[in-house]
Amino acid sequence: MEVILLDDLKGVGQKGATVNVKPGFARNFLLPRRLAIPTGTKAANLYTELARQKEVAADKLIAAAKIEAAKIDGLQVNIAVQANDEDTLFGSITNADVADALKAAGHEVERRRIEVPEHIKQLGNYDVTVKYFGGVAATIKVWVVRA
Repeated sequence: MEVILLDDLKGVGQKGATVNVKPGFARNFLLPRRLAIPTGTKAANLYTELARQKEVAADKLIAAAKIEAAKIDGLQVNIAVQANDEDTLFGSITNADVADALKAAGHEVERRRIEVPEHIKQLGNYDVTVKYFGGVAATIKVWVVRA
């Protein structure tokens, strides 16, 4: 009996795969627990249509993320902070500080998307990554200067 798996099952297959299983296994285990649906039913057609729609929506989100990443890729922002004579900051630069600097430059970016590679506690320039949906990323250069 052919079924479409609705969840990953060890030894059977991955979610969304069409697999051939014994009728008793499908009838007594997979179908009552809603782990699979038979392939020849309206539910299977609905499942494949919903999967296609999810894929189209994900493609749209990835395209929008690429557009947003292209806007800020290679952008340089300055963050003015107080530092001592050895160029050590009084505190550190966080992703929220970078988000504020990007907002001042006219680019609205959520601070959760910004990944500061290490603790910025010195004056200098740093590469910071901004992650978007679907693995799309942009790199910006952050200049930490004395205020």
